[in-house]
Amino acid sequence: MEKKERKPVYYAEYLQLNKILNAQEPESSKEGIRADDEMLFIIIHQAYELWFKQILHELNVVRDIFKQPNIHNNTPDIYNSVHRLERVGRILEVAVGQMGVLETMTPLDFLDFRDLLRPASGFQSIQFKMIEATLGLAFDQRHGQNYYLTQLKPEDVERVKKAESEESLLVLINKWLERMPFIKDKSYWQEAQDSEFWISYRKAYEESLTEGEKGNLATFDALFMQEESYPDGRKFSQDANRNALFIMLYRDFPMLHLPYELLDSLLEIDELLSMWRHRHIHMVQRTIGKRVGTGGSSGSEYLRAAADSHYIFKELAELTSFLMPRNALPKLPETLTKSLGYH
Repeated sequence: MEKKERKPVYYAEYLQLNKILNAQEPESSKEGIRADDEMLFIIIHQAYELWFKQILHELNVVRDIFKQPNIHNNTPDIYNSVHRLERVGRILEVAVGQMGVLETMTPLDFLDFRDLLRPASGFQSIQFKMIEATLGLAFDQRHGQNYYLTQLKPEDVERVKKAESEESLLVLINKWLERMPFIKDKSYWQEAQDSEFWISYRKAYEESLTEGEKGNLATFDALFMQEESYPDGRKFSQDANRNALFIMLYRDFPMLHLPYELLDSLLEIDELLSMWRHRHIHMVQRTIGKRVGTGGSSGSEYLRAAADSHYIFKELAELTSFLMPRNALPKLPETLTKSLGYH
């Protein structure tokens, strides 16, 4: 069969530059006001939205992978997921750095056109809210829920609610961690030997604590030892916490390299999102001081409260409180160490 000849691809047409480069319409120009920095303001925010679109694409690829009922650690799926989450991290680094370009606009430069933007606000970025929801930020965890609902068009509220209604990456990672066999699989452990592991680990962990850290033991017991007293409201189950901590402790084994990198990538994304929010706070304080935001919020005070409450993988980050040096770790059964290595 003769191959159909494709139309030649032209750079500007492929990138649809006619649309992109003509998508900047400063409000100041419409009003006949000179505000030279509004062009920068528009382009910076358009660039953010393009990066947000790419982040959502990467997260949806990873989420589709983890929707599978079973994922083997030695398949390309885990590597692909880690690769894409690391890409999200690099994009967020660009997003944080891009704030420096916006900060070349002085407070007086912004005042030239700021009042023309009301009531629009960066708070109305639907894609950013969808990123948070896709990662695992639930509506009941959002700061300023009433403000959140009243500032968006009804169709945009529905878009975000749809994102919130789907299984988040956090939920899927929890299920993936629960399925890991290393702690409960009796082919690795003799009868009750898995329970003895946690008893041994608790004893060694208790001995490693300083006087000021003794309070950690009650939390350790609630998370890892006593199912009946497992704290309410936590997103990760006891089995998921046990396996996540196990991965962090024994990450040097080849089979745990990629699972560890995956968990670490999620924590890095959380950290970079926090850095982006706090960089935004400092920029807003520097630019408008204590003035009200264009969308009607309390400005930097609102942003700070949201930044402090919107950590998504906080529970995974807390597991580092329960780590110990490698030389203090309980020895694993030989059957398990063989399965965790190359064979």
